[in-house]
Amino acid sequence: MDLYFDCGSGISGDMSVAALLDLGADREKLDSVLKSINLDNEFKYVISKRQVNAISATDFDVILPDEGEHYHGDHHHHDEHHEHHHGLSHEHIHRNLDDVNAIIEKSSASEEAKTLAKRIFQIVAEAEAKVHGKDIKEVHFHEVGAIDSIADILSFAVLFEDLKPEKVYFSPLTEGRGFVECQHGRLSVPVPAVCEIVSKYQLPMKITDNDGEMVTPTGAAIAAALYTGEKLPEVFVINKIGYGAGKRHYANPMLRVMSIKEKGE
Repeated sequence: MDLYFDCGSGISGDMSVAALLDLGADREKLDSVLKSINLDNEFKYVISKRQVNAISATDFDVILPDEGEHYHGDHHHHDEHHEHHHGLSHEHIHRNLDDVNAIIEKSSASEEAKTLAKRIFQIVAEAEAKVHGKDIKEVHFHEVGAIDSIADILSFAVLFEDLKPEKVYFSPLTEGRGFVECQHGRLSVPVPAVCEIVSKYQLPMKITDNDGEMVTPTGAAIAAALYTGEKLPEVFVINKIGYGAGKRHYANPMLRVMSIKEKGE
Protein backbone atom coordinates (compact mmCIF):
# COMPACT_ATOMS: atom_id res chain seq x y z
CA MET A 1 0.00 0.00 0.00
CA ASP A 2 1.15 3.52 -0.85
CA LEU A 3 -0.27 6.83 0.40
CA TYR A 4 -1.01 9.95 -1.61
CA PHE A 5 -1.45 13.20 0.33
CA ASP A 6 -3.63 15.47 -1.79
CA CYS A 7 -2.80 18.86 -0.28
CA GLY A 8 -4.90 20.89 -2.70
CA SER A 9 -6.74 22.39 0.27
CA GLY A 10 -3.71 22.75 2.50
CA ILE A 11 -2.25 20.56 5.25
CA SER A 12 -2.09 20.86 9.02
CA GLY A 13 -1.48 18.60 11.98
CA ASP A 14 -5.07 17.92 12.97
CA MET A 15 -6.16 17.46 9.34
CA SER A 16 -3.41 14.88 8.84
CA VAL A 17 -4.36 12.92 11.97
CA ALA A 18 -8.03 13.00 11.01
CA ALA A 19 -7.37 11.84 7.45
CA LEU A 20 -5.38 8.80 8.61
CA LEU A 21 -8.12 7.90 11.09
CA ASP A 22 -10.67 8.23 8.30
CA LEU A 23 -8.49 5.98 6.17
CA GLY A 24 -8.76 3.25 8.78
CA ALA A 25 -5.69 3.63 11.02
CA ASP A 26 -6.09 2.02 14.45
CA ARG A 27 -8.05 4.28 16.84
CA GLU A 28 -7.43 1.99 19.80
CA LYS A 29 -3.67 2.14 19.27
CA LEU A 30 -3.88 5.92 19.20
CA ASP A 31 -5.93 6.02 22.40
CA SER A 32 -3.43 3.77 24.15
CA VAL A 33 -0.40 5.87 23.19
CA LEU A 34 -2.01 9.20 24.10
CA LYS A 35 -3.02 7.76 27.46
CA SER A 36 0.53 6.57 28.07
CA ILE A 37 2.03 10.08 28.04
CA ASN A 38 0.09 10.86 31.24
CA LEU A 39 -0.90 14.39 30.28
CA ASP A 40 -4.64 13.96 30.79
CA ASN A 41 -4.69 17.08 32.96
CA GLU A 42 -3.40 19.17 30.04
CA PHE A 43 -5.65 18.04 27.20
CA LYS A 44 -8.49 15.87 26.03
CA TYR A 45 -9.44 15.03 22.47
CA VAL A 46 -12.57 14.22 20.52
CA ILE A 47 -12.75 12.26 17.30
CA SER A 48 -15.97 12.76 15.37
CA LYS A 49 -17.52 13.00 11.94
CA ARG A 50 -18.63 16.26 10.37
CA GLN A 51 -19.61 17.57 6.98
CA VAL A 52 -17.19 19.68 4.95
CA ASN A 53 -18.92 20.94 1.80
CA ALA A 54 -21.38 18.04 2.13
CA ILE A 55 -18.55 15.47 2.36
CA SER A 56 -18.37 13.31 5.48
CA ALA A 57 -14.93 13.83 7.03
CA THR A 58 -13.24 12.87 10.29
CA ASP A 59 -12.48 15.64 12.76
CA PHE A 60 -9.67 15.42 15.34
CA ASP A 61 -10.19 17.97 18.11
CA VAL A 62 -7.73 18.61 20.92
CA ILE A 63 -9.45 20.33 23.83
CA LEU A 64 -7.40 22.34 26.31
CA PRO A 65 -8.64 22.98 29.87
CA ASP A 66 -9.45 26.65 29.28
CA GLU A 67 -11.34 25.96 26.06
CA GLY A 68 -14.35 24.32 27.62
CA GLU A 69 -16.32 22.08 25.34
CA HIS A 70 -14.94 23.20 22.02
CA TYR A 71 -11.62 23.43 20.37
CA HIS A 72 -10.46 25.68 17.64
CA GLY A 73 -8.52 23.57 15.35
CA ASP A 74 -4.92 23.43 14.34
CA HIS A 75 -3.81 26.57 16.08
CA HIS A 76 -2.10 28.77 13.79
CA HIS A 77 1.61 28.77 13.82
CA HIS A 78 2.22 30.39 17.14
CA ASP A 79 -0.89 28.91 18.41
CA GLU A 80 0.15 26.19 16.22
CA HIS A 81 -2.34 24.50 14.55
CA HIS A 82 -3.96 22.61 16.49
CA GLU A 83 -2.73 25.21 15.19
CA HIS A 84 -5.96 26.01 16.94
CA HIS A 85 -7.39 29.44 16.96
CA HIS A 86 -6.73 30.23 20.57
CA GLY A 87 -6.99 33.69 21.86
CA LEU A 88 -3.58 35.28 21.77
CA SER A 89 -3.57 35.57 25.54
CA HIS A 90 -3.53 31.82 26.11
CA GLU A 91 -0.62 30.63 28.16
CA HIS A 92 0.65 27.10 27.71
CA ILE A 93 3.56 25.33 29.29
CA HIS A 94 6.54 26.25 27.13
CA ARG A 95 8.52 23.09 26.56
CA ASN A 96 11.72 22.98 24.57
CA LEU A 97 12.67 20.25 22.12
CA ASP A 98 14.37 18.10 24.77
CA ASP A 99 11.22 18.23 26.91
CA VAL A 100 9.07 17.18 23.98
CA ASN A 101 11.42 14.35 23.00
CA ALA A 102 11.35 13.06 26.58
CA ILE A 103 7.53 12.90 26.47
CA ILE A 104 7.65 11.02 23.18
CA GLU A 105 10.31 8.62 24.42
CA LYS A 106 8.30 7.71 27.52
CA SER A 107 5.18 6.94 25.48
CA SER A 108 4.09 3.44 24.52
CA ALA A 109 4.50 4.22 20.81
CA SER A 110 6.64 1.92 18.67
CA GLU A 111 10.24 2.91 18.02
CA GLU A 112 9.34 3.71 14.40
CA ALA A 113 6.55 6.05 15.51
CA LYS A 114 8.79 7.71 18.11
CA THR A 115 11.48 8.30 15.50
CA LEU A 116 9.01 9.88 13.08
CA ALA A 117 7.46 12.09 15.77
CA LYS A 118 10.88 13.34 16.87
CA ARG A 119 11.81 13.97 13.24
CA ILE A 120 8.73 16.11 12.67
CA PHE A 121 9.35 18.11 15.85
CA GLN A 122 12.99 18.58 14.87
CA ILE A 123 11.95 20.05 11.54
CA VAL A 124 9.58 22.55 13.17
CA ALA A 125 12.11 23.40 15.88
CA GLU A 126 14.91 24.08 13.40
CA ALA A 127 12.64 26.36 11.39
CA GLU A 128 11.48 28.29 14.45
CA ALA A 129 15.04 28.65 15.75
CA LYS A 130 16.15 30.11 12.44
CA VAL A 131 13.18 32.47 12.25
CA HIS A 132 13.86 33.79 15.75
CA GLY A 133 17.64 33.86 15.34
CA LYS A 134 18.37 31.61 18.29
CA ASP A 135 20.05 28.29 18.95
CA ILE A 136 17.60 25.41 18.84
CA LYS A 137 18.23 24.59 22.51
CA GLU A 138 17.62 28.18 23.59
CA VAL A 139 14.15 28.51 22.16
CA HIS A 140 11.02 27.47 24.01
CA PHE A 141 8.59 27.15 21.17
CA HIS A 142 5.00 27.95 21.90
CA GLU A 143 3.80 25.82 19.02
CA VAL A 144 6.38 23.08 19.52
CA GLY A 145 5.86 23.03 23.26
CA ALA A 146 2.10 23.47 23.18
CA ILE A 147 0.35 20.31 24.22
CA ASP A 148 -1.91 20.29 21.19
CA SER A 149 1.12 20.05 18.90
CA ILE A 150 2.44 17.14 20.92
CA ALA A 151 -0.94 15.45 20.53
CA ASP A 152 -1.05 16.18 16.79
CA ILE A 153 2.45 15.04 15.93
CA LEU A 154 2.60 11.98 18.15
CA SER A 155 -0.87 10.93 16.96
CA PHE A 156 0.12 11.31 13.33
CA ALA A 157 3.30 9.25 13.81
CA VAL A 158 1.40 6.46 15.57
CA LEU A 159 -1.28 6.27 12.87
CA PHE A 160 1.21 6.51 10.02
CA GLU A 161 3.26 3.65 11.48
CA ASP A 162 0.09 1.62 11.92
CA LEU A 163 -0.74 1.92 8.22
CA LYS A 164 2.85 1.03 7.21
CA PRO A 165 2.81 2.47 3.68
CA GLU A 166 5.58 1.42 1.32
CA LYS A 167 5.74 4.75 -0.52
CA VAL A 168 4.37 8.21 0.19
CA TYR A 169 3.50 10.85 -2.41
CA PHE A 170 2.55 14.49 -1.97
CA SER A 171 0.83 16.96 -4.23
CA PRO A 172 2.17 20.53 -4.12
CA LEU A 173 1.37 22.21 -0.80
CA THR A 174 -1.43 24.65 -1.56
CA GLU A 175 -1.27 27.83 0.50
CA GLY A 176 -3.40 30.93 0.93
CA ARG A 177 -2.36 34.56 1.09
CA GLY A 178 -2.81 37.58 3.33
CA PHE A 179 -1.99 37.77 7.03
CA VAL A 180 -2.55 35.91 10.30
CA GLU A 181 -2.42 37.21 13.86
CA CYS A 182 -0.18 35.37 16.29
CA GLN A 183 1.55 35.72 19.62
CA HIS A 184 4.21 37.98 18.09
CA GLY A 185 1.94 40.13 15.95
CA ARG A 186 0.79 40.06 12.33
CA LEU A 187 2.54 37.64 9.99
CA SER A 188 2.38 37.25 6.23
CA VAL A 189 1.10 33.99 4.79
CA PRO A 190 2.93 31.67 4.27
CA VAL A 191 4.17 32.26 7.81
CA PRO A 192 7.96 32.37 8.35
CA ALA A 193 8.31 28.84 9.75
CA VAL A 194 6.45 27.38 6.79
CA CYS A 195 8.67 29.34 4.40
CA GLU A 196 11.79 27.98 6.13
CA ILE A 197 10.58 24.38 5.97
CA VAL A 198 9.45 24.63 2.35
CA SER A 199 12.77 26.23 1.41
CA LYS A 200 15.05 23.84 3.30
CA TYR A 201 13.31 20.68 2.06
CA GLN A 202 12.44 22.04 -1.39
CA LEU A 203 8.77 21.20 -1.07
CA PRO A 204 6.66 22.16 -4.09
CA MET A 205 4.16 24.89 -3.19
CA LYS A 206 1.56 26.98 -4.95
CA ILE A 207 -0.34 30.05 -3.76
CA THR A 208 -4.09 30.45 -4.18
CA ASP A 209 -6.46 33.38 -3.76
CA ASN A 210 -7.78 31.96 -0.48
CA ASP A 211 -7.47 34.50 2.31
CA GLY A 212 -5.58 32.99 5.25
CA GLU A 213 -3.22 30.21 6.26
CA MET A 214 -3.80 26.81 4.66
CA VAL A 215 -0.40 25.24 5.38
CA THR A 216 0.68 25.26 9.02
CA PRO A 217 4.21 24.63 10.33
CA THR A 218 3.15 21.20 11.59
CA GLY A 219 1.60 20.34 8.24
CA ALA A 220 4.70 21.47 6.36
CA ALA A 221 6.92 19.49 8.76
CA ILE A 222 4.88 16.32 8.22
CA ALA A 223 5.35 16.72 4.47
CA ALA A 224 9.06 17.46 4.87
CA ALA A 225 9.60 14.40 7.07
CA LEU A 226 8.00 12.08 4.51
CA TYR A 227 8.67 13.80 1.18
CA THR A 228 10.91 11.87 -1.21
CA GLY A 229 10.34 13.86 -4.38
CA GLU A 230 9.06 10.74 -6.09
CA LYS A 231 6.35 11.48 -8.64
CA LEU A 232 2.89 10.04 -8.34
CA PRO A 233 2.48 7.03 -10.68
CA GLU A 234 0.80 7.94 -13.94
CA VAL A 235 -1.68 5.10 -13.53
CA PHE A 236 -2.91 3.79 -10.19
CA VAL A 237 -5.99 2.46 -8.46
CA ILE A 238 -7.47 4.02 -5.34
CA ASN A 239 -8.18 1.50 -2.62
CA LYS A 240 -9.58 3.88 -0.01
CA ILE A 241 -9.87 7.60 0.68
CA GLY A 242 -9.54 9.36 4.03
CA TYR A 243 -10.94 12.85 4.57
CA GLY A 244 -9.55 15.00 7.39
CA ALA A 245 -11.59 18.07 8.34
CA GLY A 246 -9.84 21.36 8.98
CA LYS A 247 -10.87 24.20 11.27
CA ARG A 248 -9.94 27.22 9.16
CA HIS A 249 -12.46 29.39 7.38
CA TYR A 250 -11.78 29.03 3.69
CA ALA A 251 -13.49 27.36 0.77
CA ASN A 252 -12.60 23.70 1.39
CA PRO A 253 -10.71 23.06 4.64
CA MET A 254 -10.07 19.36 4.18
CA LEU A 255 -7.06 17.12 3.59
CA ARG A 256 -7.58 14.08 1.39
CA VAL A 257 -5.26 11.08 1.80
CA MET A 258 -5.63 8.14 -0.57
CA SER A 259 -4.46 4.58 -0.22
CA ILE A 260 -3.30 3.72 -3.72
CA LYS A 261 -1.65 0.96 -5.69
CA GLU A 262 0.28 1.45 -8.89
CA LYS A 263 -1.50 -0.24 -11.76
CA GLY A 264 0.26 -3.45 -12.70
CA GLU A 265 1.70 -4.18 -9.21
